[in-house]
Amino acid sequence: MRGSLGAVIGKYPSSDGNAQTGGLIKHNRKCRDLVFLVIFIAFWVAMIVNSSFGFNQGNPLRLTYGLDYKGNVCGDKHADRDLRELELRYWLNPNQVYESAVKNSKFKLSNARSICLMECPIPSEDSLDWVCDYPEGDIRLSLDDWIDRNYNYYADLTPELRNTSLQLQGPCYPVIFPSVNVYWSCQLIARASNMSLRHWQQMGGVSIVENIIMDKSIHRSINSRSSVLKRYVADVGKAWPVLIVCGGIVPLFLSVIWLLLIRHFVTGMPWITVFLFNVLIISVTMFYYSKAGWIGNSAISPIIGEHDPYYHVSARELNHIQAAAVLMTVVMIVTILSSIAIVRRILMATSVAAKVIGEVQALIIFPVMPYSILAIFYMFWLSAALYLFSSGQVRQNDCTANCCAYELKSKRLSCDSCCGYRIHYTSHIAAAILFHLLGCYWATQFFIGFSSTVIAGSVASYYWARGESSPEIPFLPVFSSMKRLMRYGIGSVALGSLIVSFVESIRFILEAARRRLKVSNSIRDSWFGRVAFHSSRCCLRCTEWIIKSVNRNAYIMIAITGEGFFRASEIATELIMSNILRIGKVNVIGDVILFLGKLCVSLSSALFAFLMLDTHKYKSAHNKISSPLFPVLVSWVLGYVVATLFFAVVEMSIDTIILSFCQDSEEHHGTAQYAPPLLMETLNDQNEMQRLTQ
Repeated sequence: MRGSLGAVIGKYPSSDGNAQTGGLIKHNRKCRDLVFLVIFIAFWVAMIVNSSFGFNQGNPLRLTYGLDYKGNVCGDKHADRDLRELELRYWLNPNQVYESAVKNSKFKLSNARSICLMECPIPSEDSLDWVCDYPEGDIRLSLDDWIDRNYNYYADLTPELRNTSLQLQGPCYPVIFPSVNVYWSCQLIARASNMSLRHWQQMGGVSIVENIIMDKSIHRSINSRSSVLKRYVADVGKAWPVLIVCGGIVPLFLSVIWLLLIRHFVTGMPWITVFLFNVLIISVTMFYYSKAGWIGNSAISPIIGEHDPYYHVSARELNHIQAAAVLMTVVMIVTILSSIAIVRRILMATSVAAKVIGEVQALIIFPVMPYSILAIFYMFWLSAALYLFSSGQVRQNDCTANCCAYELKSKRLSCDSCCGYRIHYTSHIAAAILFHLLGCYWATQFFIGFSSTVIAGSVASYYWARGESSPEIPFLPVFSSMKRLMRYGIGSVALGSLIVSFVESIRFILEAARRRLKVSNSIRDSWFGRVAFHSSRCCLRCTEWIIKSVNRNAYIMIAITGEGFFRASEIATELIMSNILRIGKVNVIGDVILFLGKLCVSLSSALFAFLMLDTHKYKSAHNKISSPLFPVLVSWVLGYVVATLFFAVVEMSIDTIILSFCQDSEEHHGTAQYAPPLLMETLNDQNEMQRLTQ
């Protein structure tokens, strides 16, 4: 059984050795959970090493642009030649594109000869245009002159090189098919220009296949899952100003305003919060509808720049944002109905914390410190993530393609090195990315736990001073609480955040397994499938319960008692279980309104992100994002994290006051001795208690 905590938080010894009342938080503490503090420090060292690997091996341009026939990344100024203006990948040989699309063909599109251009070529209406290899060898042209000549130096070729060009072996290739810029790759349109094809045939060129499957080959490459994922990650990098404004500045501003309003206008804040939440979630859902093409003319398009309005290209990004719109519709309906149902029962929980915020003014300012540290961490983490996702080695494919191409540099027709290039990813890169993702979640939970524990220590100081200005209470209780935590309990916060991160990771794994079993009807219908399906769901609920039970309440008892994480969790759990009827409704309803407040801030971040991404800057060729889905989602998550840091002031105030009240009542036979008058009126009033527990 847990012993009395009177010696810890209820009493302190006087100079003559007698016990005096006055309720101070224990100061003669010990360092706790040092092993996990060492593990956390080692984790940071590993994060730096892991990120250094990404910075050394990665190139974020690979996420957006393709590779040319020399293995250079289009748009890369550090390539063999300066390609910063040449961002579009164009496949030179149409017959190779066709061959890669033929069913059961061993020739892959990645082996087809490609080059980096500024714009996708369009056939001439009265002559035959050419796109030639980069000038080198006997071709005495600079790259700028080559661009100015529209990539065409066919007229300067010798008869021998003209002949190889007519055989589709280079160094120049005819522009027979029109093409359009689809996500920085020139999608060939399988409608040959009659004039260009006639000129080609008159010059004695080899037969060029015209077939609609040419479209499919390039489209499959552009629309592959890996390509879509790379573009999503690249979108986050391109939209970094949006993340700073909508994921950092906007939620900071709104969170501070919400805290000030809850302090001075506590009676009306629940109603305002519910109203704003409903307006915001409807607005965000309408933006999803707009980008999905169901409202207005703002649907996302994979085609960049001007193009034939009758030409349409499908993309996974549009399907994904349509699925997100459907999901948001369901969430909107459920949450609006739920918020209306509980709006009358949420006033009491917020009034409990308003008095504390007014007395401990530094509580409103304190979250700015962990917010600043977390902002710096996120900027570093996102930069490293872009490089990790784009890390790998550019290697030439090992192929058996039967093709030949004239090499200007070696002045010969080469038939043994026409294989293309690709970025080779290894298993350790995937492990590095997973470690990076886990590290982000652990660091986020650590800073949230750190901030929550400091707030809990400050509020507990207020409670055990009877809610008055006591000479024993430090002038700045927030900084006194932070000093105690930094000196004695930071290892416990590291342990708690690690457990939450580990359990949350297991939850995601179980959720993925459950969905896979749900989709697979053949497995689901079997006895083993049904058992595995329901077992995974049960485990999922258990892990969610563990996360909720070990998170906030353990941090509160760490701040009050100075115990380690596991012991603090045990004390908090016993207190809650023995007073569940007394505090249950206050906790539940308080959590609901605070959760709605966090959603209001994060939804505002998402709404502002939609508005910023809808400007011309993010619709132009260079900065165009493939879809607003990921930048909006990241802004939403960042807004929620920032709101969590600031709303922890109210959240932890409510929970700390309630736990302290329960402990106070338990030690004094049901009558709290140290509770402030406002709290006594709130929780000891019989009519109010009946209302809360009904």
